[in-house]
Formats: sequence, structure tokens, C-alpha cells
Amino acid sequence: MMKKIGILFGQENTFPQAFIDRVNEKGIKDIKAEAVSIDMVEQAKPTDYAVIIDRISQDVPFYRAYLKNAAISGTAVINNPFWWSADEKFFNNALAEKVGVPVPKTFILPTSHRPPDTNENSFRNMKFPFNWEQMFETIGFPAYMKPHDGGGWKSVYRVESPEDLWEKHAETENLVMMLQEEINFTEYFRCYVLNTDNVHIMQYEPRNPHHLRYVIDGPPVKKEILDLVRKYCVRLNKALGYDFNTVEFAVRDGIPYAIDFCNPAPDADINSVGQENFNWIVENAANMAIEKAQQFKKGKMNLTWGTFVKDQITGKKTPLK
Repeated sequence: MMKKIGILFGQENTFPQAFIDRVNEKGIKDIKAEAVSIDMVEQAKPTDYAVIIDRISQDVPFYRAYLKNAAISGTAVINNPFWWSADEKFFNNALAEKVGVPVPKTFILPTSHRPPDTNENSFRNMKFPFNWEQMFETIGFPAYMKPHDGGGWKSVYRVESPEDLWEKHAETENLVMMLQEEINFTEYFRCYVLNTDNVHIMQYEPRNPHHLRYVIDGPPVKKEILDLVRKYCVRLNKALGYDFNTVEFAVRDGIPYAIDFCNPAPDADINSVGQENFNWIVENAANMAIEKAQQFKKGKMNLTWGTFVKDQITGKKTPLK
């Protein structure tokens, strides 16, 4: 039986076709890759795909609905669309603490504007004034304010003082923001993590313009730091259950702090990540998709679930730090 691997994508140009070509170049019997094609979506009807790599559903709700329907009908969707829908950065930080991965001190903030269809009575459980002083004392300034469920470096603010925070917070309207301690780092890494445990560490400079953030021929890094980064990458992705993710770490005093680790459609464009990193992600994503297709069981749920979810079902305890 032919097992098809599909890739669902939007505006990106270099990775999807390179991924399709690499899978097909391998010439593996009964495995074929192509761009996903959708002409109708009926509930509980399976797709033609054993595996779908999702690169776009975070921006297109119709695609997310299509992928959940595909998943419940057996397609191995990468990444798990049910978990992706439930996940967000503030929760990830809490989970990281529970599995023993260092993260910056973080608080969640009420929205600047009232959500639609609410009034003052909707907030009767919230104390006024909110305990801003203790938050500021814990976090310190400067700090970072970012959406609790955002991505792609959108709506990220560096704030210098309480007055600066309130001024910028007013611009965020209905976004739920989190306030996060600044980590003054000596090294910074962005890591691809595939299949929850295949790690590719890239030196990264988030303060550079976007196309210059991936550092080529950077200074050598201590093996102990790289080993810790690798260990924390696996620990986080095993707990989260992501098959295709990037994790970012800022290193302060030899300790890698996980800064951003919910990127289930991470940048894989040759023009930003560079040729060597692009070659790695194309090759390893192709191998992972082929492996998932070979493991595919018709009529079964073929999704990856993290230990955070699986342990609730089996009654195991997720190991705490």
C-alpha cells in the first residue's frame, strides 16, 4: 500500500519543496511525498495521507480543523494539532519548572482592554489594585513583556520601568501578556528538536537583524553547556510531545535558561538559517516523516503525546526537579 507524506504550508518557499524532493529522492518503496491538496473536508473521513507535516495551521483556523479531523481518522500529524491548540508559552514555562529546566521568572498580566462582551462585573474575582509591586520586585527592570501564547517575535517589548510597562501594555489591547525577567546572557542557542530527541544546536544572536541571527563560525562553547542544552531540549520535548520544534536558550553564569520553546512551525528558510542548518533540517525531517509513515497503523491514532498528557492516563508521575 502506498503511504503518502504531505506537507501543509503557506508563504514559505524553500523548505517545503526541498523536503518533498528529499523524501522522494530516497526512493523508498511505497513512500511518496507531496504538497497537501484539499478539495473537501467531511467529518470523520480519513485523508489520503499517512503523515502530514503542518507548517501553517497556526495562521489558518480552517487548516487546524482539517488536521484534527485527519488526526482522528489516523493521519500522523506533525505536530499534534490537539496539543498545539491547547498549548501556550506561559503554561510551557510552568511545565519547564516542573520537569527541572531553568526558565526566567515570569508572571502573567491581565489584559489592558476588557475582552468583548465583558464589563466590570466580569472581573469580580480579581483584586484591585493588582499586586504590581511584588511582581516588579521579583522580576526587576529591564524586563520583557510578550504574549502568553504568541510566536514569531510578534508584540515583544523590552520595558525599562513600571511607567514604560504601562505605556506599552496599553498598546497590547486584548492580548494576554506575560512579564519576564531579562537574562543577561553570554551565549544564546536556537535548537531544532525532531522526534522529541534528535537535537541540532545552532549558535544564535537574537539582537541581530533577522537574517543575521544564525551565527556562522561562532566562538567555541564549553562541552558541559552544550550537553546541558541538549539534555534540556530532550526533557522539554518529551514532556510537551512535539515532533518538530525549536527551543531557545540564553546562558547566564553557565546555566542555560529556556527562553522560547513552543515553536511547532519553526523557521526553516535557507535564507535565514543558512545552508548547513537548512541541510540538517531537510534531511532529518525527511527521515522522521519516512519513519512515521513506516510506523503508520491504519485506523489507529498515530499522534505523538507528551509525558505531561500520557502520565495522566497511565497514572505515572512526571518526575519533578
